[in-house]
Amino acid sequence: MSVPQTLERLLVATGPSGQESPAAEAWRDAAREFGEVSGDVLGSSWVRVPGTAGGPLLAIVGHIDEIALVVTHAGDDGMLAVRPLGGFDPHVLLGQRLEILTKDGPLAAVVGARRQKRKRGEDRKPLEFDDLYLDVGARDKDEARSLVRVGDAALVAGAPLELRNGRIASRALDNRLGCYVALEVARRIAEQGGAPGDVAGLAVVQEEVGDFAGARTAAFELEPAVAIAVDVTHATDVRGGDPEDEGDHRLGGGAAIMRGPTVHPQIFELLHETAEAEGIPFTVEVSRGHTNTDADAVYLSRVGVATGLVSIPLRYMHSPVEVVDLADVEAVVRLLVAFAARLEPGTAFTR
Repeated sequence: MSVPQTLERLLVATGPSGQESPAAEAWRDAAREFGEVSGDVLGSSWVRVPGTAGGPLLAIVGHIDEIALVVTHAGDDGMLAVRPLGGFDPHVLLGQRLEILTKDGPLAAVVGARRQKRKRGEDRKPLEFDDLYLDVGARDKDEARSLVRVGDAALVAGAPLELRNGRIASRALDNRLGCYVALEVARRIAEQGGAPGDVAGLAVVQEEVGDFAGARTAAFELEPAVAIAVDVTHATDVRGGDPEDEGDHRLGGGAAIMRGPTVHPQIFELLHETAEAEGIPFTVEVSRGHTNTDADAVYLSRVGVATGLVSIPLRYMHSPVEVVDLADVEAVVRLLVAFAARLEPGTAFTR
């Protein structure tokens, strides 16, 4: 299975938190092919497909931003200090090639680390962001500062890589996958002539920095009756994976349907029933509180939104080589298209 063209365009576009415009524009371009696109002042986008029978408005929510580094200082030696924009592990960055997003365009850089002087027998100390710096080849601070401004973001360079068995590796699968699903669900519903109620596909901003700002404002604006956040979850088929913690979610296992306190029980049951009826592979993921996704903001919007969460198993999350099985992405799309068709007029979620 090759990478869908729309997904590939989303993955190569840049979109660190707060600077999502290139990725958001790629998403909007694809959405304009079948619907009218709207947005808000924060940069979130949505496309709305009219319903056919007065059913409840369904919002499918993915976040378009990705983790990155941000330049905080240019030293006298021309090296650039950086800090994480989102949840990076500094160990996965050492030796990587990056692109700094400057006002004059992308600037190539590599990640270096402060040299550790160790006595014989001493263990190497864990890396911290204080130890890392970016090298753009500048001779001194003046040259560095002529090229880069404090606050410029930097992303790992590299195109998506096709692996065997329909799997791909890329940066930003978290969560361009969710945005792709939201887009693809809306597109297929439009091609089918609509669902009982309106369906809105969303690409929201600023999830990775922790306050779910884009999901919060977009849900307030749209006032959906039902919302499904689409994100990624840690695959358990890796060394050290722990299925006893939140459930067993393997690549190729299909959609991971969340069950927990902040997930509306009727939404979980309807997703579960839909997957079984349609023969769509799935697992159940368990939350014991917040989900740490956009669902945490959406379900509290206004007087409350009946919210669910469907995730895609992902290996090596928050690294430059996140790995996904494209069959799982397709399973989530199929599940949500079928789910939308079941939201008939008069469906109530008050409890």
